[in-house]
Amino acid sequence: MSRDTYIFTSESVSEGHPDKVCDQISDAVLDAFLSEEPEARVACETFATTNRVVIGGEVGLSDQAKLKDYMGRIEAIARDCIKGIGYEQDKFHHATAEITNLLHEQSAHIAQGVDASEGKDEGAGDQGIMFGYATTETEALMPAPIQYSHAILRRLAEVRKDGTEPTLRPDAKSQVSLRYENGVPVEVTSIVLSTQHADEAQKSDDIRAIVEPYIREVLPSGLITDATKWWVNPTGTFVIGGPDGDAGLTGRKIIVDTYGGAAPHGGGAFSGKDPTKVDRSAAYAARYLAKNVVAAGMAERCTLQLSYAIGVARPLSIYVDTHGTGQVADEAIERAVDQAMDLTPQGIRTQLGLNKPIYQRTAAYGHFGRAPDSDGGFSWEKTDLVETLKKSV
Repeated sequence: MSRDTYIFTSESVSEGHPDKVCDQISDAVLDAFLSEEPEARVACETFATTNRVVIGGEVGLSDQAKLKDYMGRIEAIARDCIKGIGYEQDKFHHATAEITNLLHEQSAHIAQGVDASEGKDEGAGDQGIMFGYATTETEALMPAPIQYSHAILRRLAEVRKDGTEPTLRPDAKSQVSLRYENGVPVEVTSIVLSTQHADEAQKSDDIRAIVEPYIREVLPSGLITDATKWWVNPTGTFVIGGPDGDAGLTGRKIIVDTYGGAAPHGGGAFSGKDPTKVDRSAAYAARYLAKNVVAAGMAERCTLQLSYAIGVARPLSIYVDTHGTGQVADEAIERAVDQAMDLTPQGIRTQLGLNKPIYQRTAAYGHFGRAPDSDGGFSWEKTDLVETLKKSV
């Protein structure tokens, strides 16, 4: 039996965190290639350190001349990302950082297993397991600790960028601990916030005075109490930040990207991968299905797992766990979701409209729990399968 009274914690990191700088560059490269060709193949990794960014991996376009042209645009894409995040410090600046592009053409041996051909459907881009999760504890059907951790940092980024808080800098981390009673979040027991700032004379109390009003603004009324413990810049000074303070790498914040530890993660990172890679697209599909199951009232919580083999189109397995909250048998939900959606790589991309340049925006503040965009971004957050699922059980 699962516990219903406990404290659970999740963390988030800002768009200026070194790993998130890399995720955004990798996804900006992906968006650039998908803008040219919706079926472009991209597996882009980025590494960042003091005044240096290294980009590598595999890319593919059907037109080799255009592929050469796009290779020449990679440096400008990286600089635009760094500028958009807000880095203009001496040892990590969008204008002066050294950018090294080591991207090359996709392996023909990978392509032959993945690409559709006569008598063969498009296969999965790799083997692996992917998880989706949804819960009724927030309006977005996301776990509350990760949702609130993201909300804090998004708000601080807004006031940093619009000039309201000119002494804040891009690198930041948040952490929210919530006490649950009967499975419902009732109180924030502690808040941790570390943010880069401009002046070494600013100490923890000074930073708390800046950030506390925004934290109280974004968290639901009543969750912060007199007993809530605050840890704001607990080391005292955080002026040296970003890739100058700590090296960054694409794909190192997969728990931040998903459910904050409240649900399993299959292990594969998302950023820099085109949607033929089921690490990404099937994880989006699993979230889409789990969210629609919960939105349909079939369960208060739903974990959904998919598994794939490289070059094989259909998932090898579909598993559902409603954690004892289901109004419908888990086995019936498994059958319903399989009927409701074509879970081949091509089927996922078609239903969710994934062959679009919609990925850079996902690379900070979470891939899930966001409102769907009018241009197709965050399509996996829609709840348009509710009636279909209800009719299937």
